[in-house]
Amino acid sequence: MQAFIVALGIVLVVLGVTALAWQEITYTTHEKLLEIGPVTATAEREKTIELSPALGTASLLGGLGLLLLAVKR
Repeated sequence: MQAFIVALGIVLVVLGVTALAWQEITYTTHEKLLEIGPVTATAEREKTIELSPALGTASLLGGLGLLLLAVKR
């Protein structure tokens, strides 16, 4: 059980640092605009997900808390 808590703490710390370093995630989707017989028109759309600094901070503090909890046991 303690190994699970340590692993979860490490994952949360890494996610928190990553969320604080990159505050947005950008990805590309392919959308079909028009399809007439064998002719197909598509478009690439770039979408962005904004990550709140509070999310990164909460993840980082939660991970550090779990690591401290595991060390005290």
